[in-house]
Amino acid sequence: MPTRRAILAAMAAALAGPAMAAPRLQLMMVRRRGCVYCAQWDREIAPVYASHPEGRAAPLLTVDLDGPYPDGLALARRPWLTPTFILLQDGVEMVRFEGYPGRDRFFDVLRDMLAQAAG
Repeated sequence: MPTRRAILAAMAAALAGPAMAAPRLQLMMVRRRGCVYCAQWDREIAPVYASHPEGRAAPLLTVDLDGPYPDGLALARRPWLTPTFILLQDGVEMVRFEGYPGRDRFFDVLRDMLAQAAG
C-alpha cells in the first residue's frame, strides 16, 4: 500500500510536470504557390528533414504566405519573402532566415538558428 509520502510526491510531480516541460520548438516554413525555391526545398530537404537531428529538434510546420497562420503566434514581423524559415519556441519567434540557402547549407543554417535560440 502506498505511503502518504509516496502519494504526495506523485501528486507534486504530476502538478509540476507541465511547468517543468522543455520548451516546444518548431520550424515554421512560410511558402507560396509557385515559389521555385520552395519546390527546390521540397525536392532536396523535405524527404530527409525529419530524419536529421535538427529536424527532430524542431518539427516542421508549413504555412502559406497568405495564411491562415496558427492562433497564438508571436512574430517579429509578417513574412513577405518565400521561403522564410522561422524558429518558434512555444509559438514565439526566436530567429528567422529568409530564402533557401541550398541543400549543402540548409542544415548548417538551421543548426545556427537552434544555437541562437538556445542562447
